[in-house]
Amino acid sequence: MDAKITDSSSKEISLTITKSDIGTLYIVQHELLKEPGVEFAGVIMKHPLTKEYWMRVNTSKGNPLKEIEKATKSAIEYANELKKLVNSKIKGV
Repeated sequence: MDAKITDSSSKEISLTITKSDIGTLYIVQHELLKEPGVEFAGVIMKHPLTKEYWMRVNTSKGNPLKEIEKATKSAIEYANELKKLVNSKIKGV
């Protein structure tokens, strides 16, 4: 995944993301929207053939980039827990 900041302020950040999957970005968006300081988190596909995505995050307090980092870490932890659960069920079959 490659991400480039296209616009940034103290309460808002816009990113252009390539070499990713929209599903992964939806998971990060979901984790962002759980945070009380995040007012908006949106992801769109610019065009299906270019596989370029845009993400924008607005916060009422705190640094939006830090919120993205926190949401990404939370998504990774959740995916690792799910992986352990699936592996334990496969071994038990």
